[in-house]
Amino acid sequence: MNISERSMPPLVADERTTLESWLDFYRATLAQKCAELPEERLREAAVAPSSVTLLGLVQHAAAVERNWFRRVLVQEDVPRLYAPADESGSGGGHDGGFELADDATYESAVAVWEEEVRRGRANCAGRGLDETSPFMGGEVTLRWIYTHMIGEYARHCGHADLIRERIDGRTGV
Repeated sequence: MNISERSMPPLVADERTTLESWLDFYRATLAQKCAELPEERLREAAVAPSSVTLLGLVQHAAAVERNWFRRVLVQEDVPRLYAPADESGSGGGHDGGFELADDATYESAVAVWEEEVRRGRANCAGRGLDETSPFMGGEVTLRWIYTHMIGEYARHCGHADLIRERIDGRTGV
């Protein structure tokens, strides 16, 4: 599935299909919120004092994908994609990505995001929802990670909807 192809999750499906379909739905929603905007509009902050941008949301999505599906799920030793400015959390969340480098582009951010989604899907394939990975001195299931990621994307798609509406009045998808 292409990251920008959005289809309604099936109304009747097994648990895994439901979880994966909702995650893909929100991935595609974020991509569609950014569609057809010039680069400078993707870099526009939501509203003062927030510095959240559509481009920053895409970068953050890539960082979150990497964190949960590579660093946590399979314990891959890869660095964070975007280090937050302040580890206390005021730098846009512990996964980073919200802050934009001067040379950041939407094209490069989407390429990184698509690669992280591809790797995440590969890491999830063949794993049971009840399989666990070490996390914060305990364990976390793939089911929990999927559920967390759906919530993460849903929250940020709401942000993206408000930003897009402020930019050009477009609502819904």
